[in-house]
Amino acid sequence: MKRLLGACALLSLLAGCASTDAIDPHGYDKTGVASYYGAKHQGKRTASGERFNKNSLTAAHRQLPFGTRVKVTNLNTDKSCVVRINDRGPHTRGRLIDVSHEAAEQLGMLRSGTARVRVQALDD
Repeated sequence: MKRLLGACALLSLLAGCASTDAIDPHGYDKTGVASYYGAKHQGKRTASGERFNKNSLTAAHRQLPFGTRVKVTNLNTDKSCVVRINDRGPHTRGRLIDVSHEAAEQLGMLRSGTARVRVQALDD
């Protein structure tokens, strides 16, 4: 019985730490570090249930609702693209957004792997 209670307590703690409560995207405008993910995730299910496609313009964000379209601008190059949030992440502390390989290419961040970006939610 003690093991069961301990396991339940541990799961509750982990669930609280992994909270991804969606936020209202209206007016969302943040700067931070972006990274990208590509080939090794190709075809795997995203948190939204769809399969990841490195050639699509999609991204992972911790709290923006699935389907939210955001403009991501590389602050070093001023290149930008519009991506759709379809996954949760990034899972690396200090990162704001993970973009697909295609988005990273359009943003000019393939060589560096990360970039300082501005993320702005678009009102559709």
